[in-house]
Amino acid sequence: LHRVRTMPYYQTWEEFARAAEKLYLADPMKVRVVLKYRHCDGNLCIKVTDNAVCLQYKTDQAQDVKKIEKLHGKLMRLMVSKETHSGSMETD
Repeated sequence: LHRVRTMPYYQTWEEFARAAEKLYLADPMKVRVVLKYRHCDGNLCIKVTDNAVCLQYKTDQAQDVKKIEKLHGKLMRLMVSKETHSGSMETD
């Protein structure tokens, strides 16, 4: 039985994006990304986990949606690519 270390929600997008990138690049085969939108309170949440560490970011700001969409798209492209990736993704 594994205990997932859930991190509190990140306060800044930049910190979250850096941590998510680092977690993904450490072991791409174990990482998964979950997006959840709650219409009742207008919150969009992105969670990146490898079953050992769980990174979370939540926002109700419209301008953050584009940032989340951009990071999510980059992670999805890396996940479906057959190439080996090294280096850093730009997240701004």
